[in-house]
Amino acid sequence: MIIILASSASDAHIQHVCDRLAQRGYEANVSRGVERTLIGAVGKLSDEDKSQLADQLQSLEYVERVVPISRPYKLVSREGHDQTTIPLGDHILGSEAIILMAGPCSVESESQIVEAARAVKAAGAHVLRGGAFKPRTSPYDFQGHGLDGLKMLRTASLETGLPIITEVLDVRDVEAVCAHAQMLQIGTRNMANFQLLREVGQTHIPVMLKRGWASTIDEWLKAAEYLLAGGNHYVTLCERGIRTFEPSFRNTLDLAAVPAVKKLTHLPVVVDPSQGTGRWDMVEPMSLAAIAAGADGLLIEVHPDPETAWSDGAQSLSPSRFARFVERARPVAVAVGRTLT
Repeated sequence: MIIILASSASDAHIQHVCDRLAQRGYEANVSRGVERTLIGAVGKLSDEDKSQLADQLQSLEYVERVVPISRPYKLVSREGHDQTTIPLGDHILGSEAIILMAGPCSVESESQIVEAARAVKAAGAHVLRGGAFKPRTSPYDFQGHGLDGLKMLRTASLETGLPIITEVLDVRDVEAVCAHAQMLQIGTRNMANFQLLREVGQTHIPVMLKRGWASTIDEWLKAAEYLLAGGNHYVTLCERGIRTFEPSFRNTLDLAAVPAVKKLTHLPVVVDPSQGTGRWDMVEPMSLAAIAAGADGLLIEVHPDPETAWSDGAQSLSPSRFARFVERARPVAVAVGRTLT
């Protein structure tokens, strides 16, 4: 269940509710918003016990209402929650504005990532993406520069003012990535890495959780529940394509998941058309479709010279193509009641 406290609720009131929940065998997850505080009660009680507890809490003058949640992802569920918004630099993900995250698949050199950062910012990107740690299917492919790659990203961020999103692969690297990035990414291969989810859940750095390439929406949302249950309420979901029988493109970008997920959860939803298709010529049309479907942001691979990219050049836009896409995307955003600045 979700306990919604009145705006007048004090810290002592919040603690009292948490204590009452603990006495009944619940774990309390507190989410403090600008206008009100929500407490998620996680645990198993009989329907009779839950109903009794809800009535008792509802009698408190500083409890606005108690909302029963039937879904297994109680904190992720839209029921009883306001839309989550996440500050990224000067912009807000989950608001009316579409947020563009752009940059190369992997950080190859300081000059490369700085050049890419300058180009995507000039075109209208709000966040710089780039991989310092790269999970690759083959052990012989480039695995990223690791900590050195993080330092290169930091240089590009300081040069351009763009906040950074980059992937974290291992619980041992969480602290280092948090020290350099403004948003963590958990990739498709790690969506079900529950130890990593628990570790990242204990941070207060915004995190983007990519859908597993063979995962259902229900499994994806349950994975996100690990992050929120750990105390991290700045979570974004990313649809990046799922594996199907179709060989014409790298993955099948499931744009139907965008409105489906937004009906189920209060978390922002981002779409990655680069990983979702594996083809640069499909990135623009699928990005425009993602905006129309209700995506709150896009994660797009942009490389200064895709032909020489160390990874995923075939799905990367050149800076000029990215700039052209941004111009074409603006009227689409306006047409569906959003903005792209």
